[in-house]
Amino acid sequence: MKRENILTGSPWEDKMGYCRALRIGNTIEVSGTVALVDGEKVKATDAYAQTMNILERVKVVLEDLKVSMEDVIRTRIFTTDITTFEDVARAHAHFFKDIKPATGFYEISKLVAPEYLVEIEFTAIATEKPLIQEGL
Repeated sequence: MKRENILTGSPWEDKMGYCRALRIGNTIEVSGTVALVDGEKVKATDAYAQTMNILERVKVVLEDLKVSMEDVIRTRIFTTDITTFEDVARAHAHFFKDIKPATGFYEISKLVAPEYLVEIEFTAIATEKPLIQEGL
């Protein structure tokens, strides 16, 4: 089967030897993704904004792989503060309320930098979409 890697140009992709996402057949795995904390729209203290930023960016990555958020079957959410659950859950539900992938929510001691409150991994399975024929 063909392997398709999605790279973002981050220097860490070569330093660590990973890709943002990959697709083999109909299986898509998205690496752990943190928010782009800018201090304005996405603050180091705002778990909701961080989660929304992650989900919005991963939506684009999935589209690059010809799938959508509807194809996500699992999310794994890591946080450095379990008390952010309500905010993270609200952002997750914004994208997945009707899709309802399997998920886990885990508190861990640290992420790669102190400004990150949330990191999310995704698994998607590309589903066959019915072909739309012209004139029907």
